[in-house]
Amino acid sequence: MSPRRVDLPPELAGAPFSITQARQAGVGPERLRSADLIRPHAGVRVTRSGAGASSAGADSLGAGSADATMHRCAEYVPVLGPHHFFSHLTAARLWGCPLRAEPDEPLHVSATQNARAPRRRGVVGHHADPASKIVMRAGFPTSDPVSTWLAIASVVSLDELVVAADHLVLDPYQLDPRDIRPHTSIEELGAAVKKFHGRGAARAASACDLVRQGAESRPETLLRLLLQRAGLPEPQPNREVRDDMGRWLGRADLVYANFRTVVEYDGDQHRSNKAQYEKDIIRWERFIAADWRVVKVRAGGLFATPEATVQRVRSALHAGGWTA
Repeated sequence: MSPRRVDLPPELAGAPFSITQARQAGVGPERLRSADLIRPHAGVRVTRSGAGASSAGADSLGAGSADATMHRCAEYVPVLGPHHFFSHLTAARLWGCPLRAEPDEPLHVSATQNARAPRRRGVVGHHADPASKIVMRAGFPTSDPVSTWLAIASVVSLDELVVAADHLVLDPYQLDPRDIRPHTSIEELGAAVKKFHGRGAARAASACDLVRQGAESRPETLLRLLLQRAGLPEPQPNREVRDDMGRWLGRADLVYANFRTVVEYDGDQHRSNKAQYEKDIIRWERFIAADWRVVKVRAGGLFATPEATVQRVRSALHAGGWTA
């Protein structure tokens, strides 16, 4: 008969812990080698049940989501140095920036000037910029929003950088009391760019000129950039639409008020939230009844056939009186 496995102390069960913490709690080396414990990082253990819940949550939320990143950061925290903090892409995801998910993306951890940058598998270490500010985000020490945005300027595309900035400056129509917004402002980003001379400075300056208030999703920003680059007038993100009597009809993703045209990114509401999708259909019908043109764009129209989408919007604008 195999010996009975000793239960872990309650303070270690269900959450990642360091070997040092385990030894201080009286856990012996044999217990730390047990098959029910996995090793997300050297010197860290977590029970398979705790890791399984974390992994399931991360998989369902997507590799690039803030919640998935929080799971990964939590697994690293037991060995996070006192002068270390999460930065770069990891910090951007903690701030909720809807950047494109990258497979096997490492954690990015920065060290203050007097500390050594971490060197671990699955972790990219950095030396912090002296101007970086460290704040708490979701319970983790993290670079502040402006420093985070500047840090990713050299590793993401121009469009991704605008997506991140649009998210950080958003003052949402519906406030979430658990996440006070906006995280920064266009003015703060602009002031920081003027002082920034590190890698990605030129890209950050170009992106700053393209940031707008109001975009509530990644596709909205990418769709706006697509239309602007095609030479169409610049739409206003998430603005109210009213009829000729001034009555409120609803809000639209991208609004060309002078040409009575709205462009809507038609996402997956019909699959994930049928009630919301039905509200969207009624809203679009109100726009059309008030003599507004509605151009609905699906994912394929944004990513697979962007030229056709531009032509559809151009035609709607011409019908609304645009003459260019």
